Amino acid sequence: MGHRVLEGDQTLLRIFLGESDRWHGRPLHLALLERLRKEGAAGVTVLRGIAGFGARSVVHTTSILRLSEDLPIVLELVDTPEHVERLLPILDEMVSEGLVTMEKVRVVKYAPGTRTPAAR
Repeated sequence: MGHRVLEGDQTLLRIFLGESDRWHGRPLHLALLERLRKEGAAGVTVLRGIAGFGARSVVHTTSILRLSEDLPIVLELVDTPEHVERLLPILDEMVSEGLVTMEKVRVVKYAPGTRTPAAR
């Protein structure tokens, strides 16, 4: 697949999860990353939070053990509004609890750069 061009008004999709969330036995954030890549998303970044709480108000820093088991995870994706809309049914299917937000963003630069991928 060739490089995609993104510029101007696009959509930012954020998916808030817990690190312990699973999809068929795998970490949900990794399963989502793989699925979104297969669906042709322009790019996804997975961020690991250091603390947080969600709808259940469970603070995920109660102890070192709890902190290490279930840190907040946020996936961020910027793509065309049309592409993001096409991804929503996948999120309905895969994200049983969490928060999904969308907002309009202006892309000022989206370029693959000149680095060559590392050899595997």
